[in-house]
Amino acid sequence: MATLGEGRRIVVKIGSALLVDQATGLRGDWLRGLALDIADLRARGADVIVVSSGSIALGRRVLNLPKGALPLEQSQAAAAVGQIRLARAYEDALQSHGITTAQVLVTLEDSANRRRYLNSRNTLRQLLSLGVVPIVNENDTVATDEIRFGDNDRLAAQVAATVDADRLVLLSDVDGLYTANPSLDPQARHLPLIDRISPEIEAMAGEGVSGLSRGGMVTKLMAAKIATGAGCAMVIAKGEADRPLRALEQGARCSWFLAEEDPQAARKRWIAAMKPRGTIVVDDGAVQALRKGKSLLPAGVTEVVGDFGRGDPVEIAGPGGAGLGKGLARYTHEETRQIKGCQSREIETLLGYPGRGVLIHRDDMVV
Repeated sequence: MATLGEGRRIVVKIGSALLVDQATGLRGDWLRGLALDIADLRARGADVIVVSSGSIALGRRVLNLPKGALPLEQSQAAAAVGQIRLARAYEDALQSHGITTAQVLVTLEDSANRRRYLNSRNTLRQLLSLGVVPIVNENDTVATDEIRFGDNDRLAAQVAATVDADRLVLLSDVDGLYTANPSLDPQARHLPLIDRISPEIEAMAGEGVSGLSRGGMVTKLMAAKIATGAGCAMVIAKGEADRPLRALEQGARCSWFLAEEDPQAARKRWIAAMKPRGTIVVDDGAVQALRKGKSLLPAGVTEVVGDFGRGDPVEIAGPGGAGLGKGLARYTHEETRQIKGCQSREIETLLGYPGRGVLIHRDDMVV
């Protein structure tokens, strides 16, 4: 069975009902306990990303908006007011442990559009490399129904897939998956381990009853499909304890969904299945470097074939044209033609703006 302690890159999703009390507002003591758990994980060397609900719930209290569903404009206004308070609350809670936080707001378009997906991935990975704990939320201030995730369960799963996380923790008001809704069926059995999400498992999903949460068990199973397919084990756990992650490690009741494979293998398989939009031909030196697991630098490129955009899949070919692998380009075909054969330090001079030194990163490549 997967355990939280084995995780090296952990995404933690926080439900609104845990973070915000309808009567009193932000649950500061609970948040400070969560911050202590996050500090413990960081001290062990794990990367942590928090996907947090709560901005609309916080904002609607400040604005004295009525209970129940809000019109889009009022939801966006509540999110605008609540987001700044949510970010400040996390900053205050984690700063006492010497942890720097960053607010990252995303929409569904940021994962559907390949260029924006790469931007999100690169930003999150850079923050983690600098020891920062990103606080991610859907950008409810600008998102319309057409570009919304609609729930932070699936958003958290998408973030986990984006950063190659190996653990996703959904903290909510339920302690896992049951064979039926336990509030309606006293015979419902708790399932501690799910190794495959079968149609029978999907049929067991019920809906949540929280007045603050948008997601139920259906969205959690959708999240599990995304996460486990990307090589990330996922757990559903009740988050009401003062130290919810410590409680999970100490054996609190939960449901684990096992990953199909490790995150890197899942990502490589995804890239390998893509249809290339163009071809980048490289010299012998680059071929040797790529076979040793190195990234592709502009200096090793001799020819660029086809039209592709940033983030598009391209074929990598050796000097004789033989296929070497596939990867996601960090530059468009026009930019690649401008910088091919040059040193990374020359990119800014050639393009007129600072660029990344790597044309295709090794994590975005299958050789």
